[in-house]
Amino acid sequence: MLPQDELHRHLGILRRRDKRLSGAIKRAGLPKARGMDPGFATLIHIIVDQQVSTAAGAAIWAKLKKAAGGRVTPRSLLALGEKGLRANGMSGPKTRYALGLAEAAAGGKLNFRTLARAPDEEVRATLTAYKGIGDWTADIYLLFGMGRPDIWPVGDLAIQHAIRMLHELSDRPAPDVCEILGAPWRPYRSSAAIFLWHYFAHMRRISAPPKP
Repeated sequence: MLPQDELHRHLGILRRRDKRLSGAIKRAGLPKARGMDPGFATLIHIIVDQQVSTAAGAAIWAKLKKAAGGRVTPRSLLALGEKGLRANGMSGPKTRYALGLAEAAAGGKLNFRTLARAPDEEVRATLTAYKGIGDWTADIYLLFGMGRPDIWPVGDLAIQHAIRMLHELSDRPAPDVCEILGAPWRPYRSSAAIFLWHYFAHMRRISAPPKP
C-alpha cells in the first residue's frame, strides 16, 4: 500500500507540473490511501473483482472468505475445490484460475516473498504467465497489493473515463493514448491513478440526478 503522506506528496509534485490535474484536485480534493496486504489472498480477491460490480465482488469475496474458514490461502481453496468455489459465487473460469494459482503457490512455484523483491516488469511477467491474470490484474496487484509507485493501469475503464473528463475528450481514450497522456506523471503514476479513480467517482456523484 502506498502510504497516504507519500500519495499526497506525489500529487503535490504532479499538480505543480500539470494545470489540468491541479484543477481537478481543487474540484475533487485529495484521495485517501487505498491498499491491500500483499500475497495470495489479495491476488485472488482481485480476480474475484474482475469484470463485476464493486458490490457483487464484495459479496462473492465475503462468501468465499467465510467458506475458507476466514482465511483465503492456497490450502483452503484447494480444500474447497471446484464445487466449493462455484457454490460460493465464483464463475467456472475464475474457479479454474484460482485453483491453478493455489496449486502453484502451494507447490512453491508462485512465491510471493520472491515477488516482493522483484522489479515491476518481472512481477508483471511472472503473474501474467498464469491463466486469468492479464495486465489489468497484474497492475492492480502491483499498485494496491505491493504499493509500487509508478504503476499505470491504462486498461482500467474508470481511468480511461477520468482521463476523458480531465482532457475534455469526446470519447474514452484507448489504452495507448492513456499511456501517452500519463507519461508526464512518471515516476508517480500510481498516485495519479489513485487520484483519477477518486476524481471519476466525484464527477459521477455531482453529475447524478438528485434523488426524488
